[in-house]
Amino acid sequence: MENLIETKNLTKVFPLGGIIRRKSVTAVENFSLEIPNDRQVIITLAGESGSGKTTIASLLLGFVKPTSGEILYRGKNMWKLKGENWRRYRREVQAVFQDPYESLNPFYQVDSVLMEPLKKFKLARSDAEAIKLASEALQSVGLNPDEVFDKYPHQLSGGQRQRVMLARVFAIRPKILIADEPVSMIDVSLRADILKIIQTLEKEHEMSCIYITHDLSNAFCISNEMIILYLGSVTEQGDFDTIIKDPKHPYVKMLINSIPIPNPKSRWQGRVRLQDIEIARLERIVGCKFCNRCKEAMPICSQKMPPLLELEKGRKVACYLYA
Repeated sequence: MENLIETKNLTKVFPLGGIIRRKSVTAVENFSLEIPNDRQVIITLAGESGSGKTTIASLLLGFVKPTSGEILYRGKNMWKLKGENWRRYRREVQAVFQDPYESLNPFYQVDSVLMEPLKKFKLARSDAEAIKLASEALQSVGLNPDEVFDKYPHQLSGGQRQRVMLARVFAIRPKILIADEPVSMIDVSLRADILKIIQTLEKEHEMSCIYITHDLSNAFCISNEMIILYLGSVTEQGDFDTIIKDPKHPYVKMLINSIPIPNPKSRWQGRVRLQDIEIARLERIVGCKFCNRCKEAMPICSQKMPPLLELEKGRKVACYLYA
C-alpha cells in the first residue's frame, strides 16, 4: 500500500549571496519520512534551533520548493499536482503554527476564520450548514460558539487563538496535521489541553500528526515515533520511548542528558561550543556534522558523512559507532 506522504532525500539549500565567494546554508539534507495511509501516527521532529524542523514543515506545506529530492502524496509528486488533486492535498495537509498572534487575520472574526475554508473546500452546502459545522468544531476544542463567534483575534487570549486554529483543523478534518511548536507560546497551564486536543484528532478522526518541537517533555505526552535532527540531517529515528530510554547517537545522548532534573544538587556538566555550530551552518561539511562536538569521534567521522544505519526494525542511527 502506498504511503499517504513520503519524502525521498529531501534537501533545501538557501543562498546567502556574496560577490566573490557565494555562501549558502543547507537547512535540510537528505531527509526521508513516511506517513502511512493505513494507520495514524504522531511523529515528533526534534532538535535545537537551526536543525531544519520548520524548513521541513514549509516544504511539506508547499511554501518553498526543495533544492532536490521529492515529496510524494499518495504516490504522486506534490509539485506536479494540479486542479482537484492539488485542492485535495491542501485540504488533507493542514498546519498549526507556533505564534497564535500571527496565525489569524486580524480583520477576520472567528466565524469567518472557520467558515471560509468550509466553503472553499466545499465541505458545507449552505451558510447554515457551515455555521453548524463551525459551532461543533469550536465546542470540540472547549470554546463556546456564542462567546467567540463574533470576536476578532485581538479580543481573544493566546490559548483561545490556538484553540480556534485547532477548531479550524477539526472542521476541515485533514489527514495530516503539521504542528510547529503549537504550545511554546501558550501558558503552561493550557499546554496539556492543546496536546489532548491533538491526541483526540488523531484517535477519533484518523489524523496523523508531525509534531515539531525542541521540548521533548511535550512530545513525550503524545508521540509514537521520533526523528531527531542536527543541522538539517537525521541523527536518530525510531520509537519515541526506546530513543528516550536508550539513545544511541552521541548528539541524542547529549540532548536527552541536558533535560533539567528538578534537583538543585544534580547539575548538568556538559559543555557546548556554540561557535562550532555557527561555523558549521555556513560551511559544506564532508563528514559528520556533529564531529567537532563529539567526544566519541573517530578519524572517519571527519572524512565521510555516516549513513543512516538500521539497528533494528524502525530504529535508525547515523553514526559510525554502529557501522
